[in-house]
Amino acid sequence: MKPYPFGTMRDGREVAVITLSAGGLRARVLTLGAILADLRLDGADWPLVLGSDEIGAYEGPMAWFGAVVGPVANRISGARAELAGRELRFEANEGQNTLHGGGSGTSAQVWTVEDLATDRVTLSLRLAAGLGGFPGNRRISAEYRLSAPATLTLTLTATTDAPTLMNLAHHPYWNLDGSGTTTAHHLSVAADAYLPTNAACLPTGMRQPLGGDARDLRQARSLAGLPPLDHCFLLAEASRALSPVASLRGTRGISLQLATTAPGLQVYDGAKLASAPWKGHGGAEYGPHCGLALEPQLWPDAPAHPDFPSVRLDPGARFHQQTRYHLTLDQEKP
Repeated sequence: MKPYPFGTMRDGREVAVITLSAGGLRARVLTLGAILADLRLDGADWPLVLGSDEIGAYEGPMAWFGAVVGPVANRISGARAELAGRELRFEANEGQNTLHGGGSGTSAQVWTVEDLATDRVTLSLRLAAGLGGFPGNRRISAEYRLSAPATLTLTLTATTDAPTLMNLAHHPYWNLDGSGTTTAHHLSVAADAYLPTNAACLPTGMRQPLGGDARDLRQARSLAGLPPLDHCFLLAEASRALSPVASLRGTRGISLQLATTAPGLQVYDGAKLASAPWKGHGGAEYGPHCGLALEPQLWPDAPAHPDFPSVRLDPGARFHQQTRYHLTLDQEKP
């Protein structure tokens, strides 16, 4: 059991791939971005997450597919924040705002393999103070672990030697049918409210109750019948014990149950997905709605909203987030 070469990036960095197997699941994880590049379930001959065998895809339009994004996932308005009495400036990589930590974020880094077995891998990353505008020398780890029955658990941790901002998130795109669209999937999310957004996809600061709202997912609904989704669903006011929060069901008998300790779940319907000219699994290009992103995280743009759960991380404290993905296959389905 060892990492194998996956490809060489344009800047010469070598990326490896790790293969894991246990509990009826097989996974492929890249050292680039700690990316979950492929996930397969026994009894189904198609991939369950979007990914590619081409390194160039992950340097281009598939940069966040399956990656651990951060150090601050989602958006930071105006690419700035105040922390410990001083103003921080970040890279504006989405208009005037910062998305997923900017171009030097965790998804763009090659991580180190710290521990490896047939059913698990631990990857680590050191981010130097000032990289991307974020203070503190930070150490981040990601452990992927497979177990029976058909369960993938991802544990993310981080520490720092100076006050900083930390909000890691896992960013796989799910497609449980192995088809060109997820519009026939059914999704439920155990949230009573979500964060409305403005034209820049930034939260307005209001918390919108879901009762009577078109985005109410407390009962499973077809993705085809929903309005556009790129919103954070509010699960709690702070990190908490691991608990089920979402369910996704495809049309070919596979279901996903997601549990997390995070207080928010960003749901993105993949309306703007476009992998061209790069190919995904099976040699096909990915297009709009080809995958659904379910991203456990702290609430987005928290530095601009003091009443949101804080994303501040101080020396001596430890960021910890765990997410569990449990998959089942109904053998009566085709």
